[in-house]
Amino acid sequence: MKIVECVPNFSEGRRKEVVDEIVKSMLSVPGVKLLDQEMDPDHNRSVITIAGSPDSVLEAAFRGAQKAVELIDLNKHRGEHPRMGAVDVIPLVPIEDVTMDDCVALAEKLGKRIAEELKVPVYLYGEAARRPERRDLAYVRKGEFEGLRESIKTDPEREPDFGPREVHPTAGAVAVGARKILVAYNVNLGTPDVSVAKKIAKRVRAKGGGLAFVKALGFELKERGISQVSMNMVDFEKTPLYSAFELVKLYADRYGVPVIGSEIVGLVPQRALVDVADFYLKLEGFKPDQIIEARLKENANPLEDYISELAMPTPTPGGGAVSAFSLAQGYALLSMVAGLTLKSKKYQDRWEYVKSVYEEAGKRIGEALSLMEEDSGAFEKFMEALKLPKETEEEKKKRNEAKEQALRWAAEVPLRTARAAEKGLYYAMVLADYGNVNAITDVGCALHQFRAAFYGARLNVLINLSALKDEEFVANARKELDSLRDAFEKKFMEIMLKVEEKI
Repeated sequence: MKIVECVPNFSEGRRKEVVDEIVKSMLSVPGVKLLDQEMDPDHNRSVITIAGSPDSVLEAAFRGAQKAVELIDLNKHRGEHPRMGAVDVIPLVPIEDVTMDDCVALAEKLGKRIAEELKVPVYLYGEAARRPERRDLAYVRKGEFEGLRESIKTDPEREPDFGPREVHPTAGAVAVGARKILVAYNVNLGTPDVSVAKKIAKRVRAKGGGLAFVKALGFELKERGISQVSMNMVDFEKTPLYSAFELVKLYADRYGVPVIGSEIVGLVPQRALVDVADFYLKLEGFKPDQIIEARLKENANPLEDYISELAMPTPTPGGGAVSAFSLAQGYALLSMVAGLTLKSKKYQDRWEYVKSVYEEAGKRIGEALSLMEEDSGAFEKFMEALKLPKETEEEKKKRNEAKEQALRWAAEVPLRTARAAEKGLYYAMVLADYGNVNAITDVGCALHQFRAAFYGARLNVLINLSALKDEEFVANARKELDSLRDAFEKKFMEIMLKVEEKI
């Protein structure tokens, strides 16, 4: 399964409601999973980590940028961290079955869309850079929003890769790129004197003759009355975290300043922490597979874990999640049949029909798996609403509103599953006509998976509609379910006859 990580940085770390709106817009894309969310009031910056299929991550990153452009005004923004945009930087990171070249292509596609639709100039950086000097994010961000506002108009070195030669009046510009996994690692110093942190950062970073693969800046953390050496470990395997910590500590001792702690911002690969433990504990002959969690993962069977969880006497996962899983299996079978067709020289004349099915089915597998998670989440929201206090009239009102909202979501999720199952028959029809005949029974099996998904989802919609008070929504949903059922049955029988004729 293709997985891309995206770690957009937004120039807002103090207004939680704004960051929540940005995250909400990103998670509105099916197939996207939120891995981490960090806010820093001193830096006035948020770092959001998401992952998913390439297409879904690309769409989520765009929606996050769109929301940031709408809600963040850099003219009013102040913080310790350098920035040139409301959404300041959007890196794409290959995780599974995706190459760096793939991420470069994604960065270019995303950058072009941001420039065209949001009117924000875009600079490609990292592995996606079109100019050697722009591989360095610090170079791209030089001058920040205020300096770029004038230089972008006349300086040929500041011409963006996409978009107008003027910054967006409130959202500035954005750097979009591709890179390896990066660890954001900070070391905190027991002094408010930021000049010490800046001197140490200069000596530690690669550009200043320090450690290779380390970028560093010095900041004052006013709220805590300390300063910080903030580092990006751009290749933690070649320059491990303990090397950076020890060098910062060495220089801190030189200036008579204590190191009072360190922190990791966002996510970190397990191997990076294993290296630290190995170094400080002076372990002999230690191997990563000695870690219990690593050994458990080696023997893990996700499907067995899912079935065990499903069999537990708990409300979730339940029928809605199972229906979405049937949906995912249906699209997976279609993806397999389409792939077998495209691989065969015998069916080269059918490429134009089958290729789109192959691409669409692959994308919809991720959407179906997301619906599994959403279904369980919707029920849990309803249970949370039931636990709300109901002593006063105001509390009762809020509780009822929360129940209604949760029930509506609990109905909408399986309704989306039902729609996707009916849509799956369109792609099944294409493969029944043009797919590899040796895999025609797999098309038939996909049909039955879609049928299970549709009727299972339908039952879940109906049970939640029965408790909703929004009569208009209930009526429209029931009408749509009936229409979908009629269309589903007609297409199902038509395709099944074609399948059986070819067996």
